[in-house]
Amino acid sequence: MHLRYEIDADKIAEFREYGQRWIRLVNKFGGDHHGYFLPSEGDSDEAFALFTFPSLADYEQYRLAAADDPECIEAYNLAVETKCIRRYERRFVSPLFA
Repeated sequence: MHLRYEIDADKIAEFREYGQRWIRLVNKFGGDHHGYFLPSEGDSDEAFALFTFPSLADYEQYRLAAADDPECIEAYNLAVETKCIRRYERRFVSPLFA
């Protein structure tokens, strides 16, 4: 999964907290989170995330479980309340590792 975020450049700290929570949560539900990539130079309002699950079925199970998980709901609400994310795009990609 590849996520591209348009974030509020004045709320990078809030987005960082959001990302730290989701790294742990994706891993908790059987995925491998490969990190968030926050602005450092160039566009100051663009961030990315990469994570994988063993299969699309496993990813779909994660989505169902996350919808009812209190920690996931809290992490989602952090983004809503702080408005650190303006919008995002989600792409399904298949990794190729060495």
